[in-house]
Amino acid sequence: MTRKPRTDAERNRTHLVAVARDAFAADGLDLPVREIARRAGVAVATVYRHFPSRQDLLSAVLAEQARRCGAEMRAALADPDPRRALRGTIIRFAEGQTRNRGLNEALLGAHPAGAAFAEQRRAHAEAFARLVDRARDGGAVRGGVSVEDTRIALMAIASFRALPAEKATPAIRRLTDLLLAGVLNEEPAGA
Repeated sequence: MTRKPRTDAERNRTHLVAVARDAFAADGLDLPVREIARRAGVAVATVYRHFPSRQDLLSAVLAEQARRCGAEMRAALADPDPRRALRGTIIRFAEGQTRNRGLNEALLGAHPAGAAFAEQRRAHAEAFARLVDRARDGGAVRGGVSVEDTRIALMAIASFRALPAEKATPAIRRLTDLLLAGVLNEEPAGA
């Protein structure tokens, strides 16, 4: 017989995932559990009570991040303005390259922790392709720009995450502006 977790236990778990998410995003996936416990203001034993291994904690963080990305893609696909939806998705992706540096290593790179999320990555890529196709059908994408071209643009943005944050942030913003200008048609006057 299973029982529902106590409210405070669930709150602690949620807090630990949030702290770990921010810690891994900022400082990488090799951050020790004791440092995450310190940042969360709890004992290391509390972390291990909720997550028996470091991998369990990392998996919970990555699963939350994958769910968040999925929700953002669903919201973009539901947006009735295909230009705004595609533009917003590219901007959110670019912002995430700075904000979620360590998590992206797992979700977008070759880190073994990301292997469990291959299906979600595939679903996100398919949703992104639908966004591009929809924007093209709506006349928002420049002629000759393909889904593959827009994926190359995302890879170019992602390549800057290897730079130190103080250099990456302005470079990513500038590159995103340039890529959006290359991918999207001018907005109609009065839009």
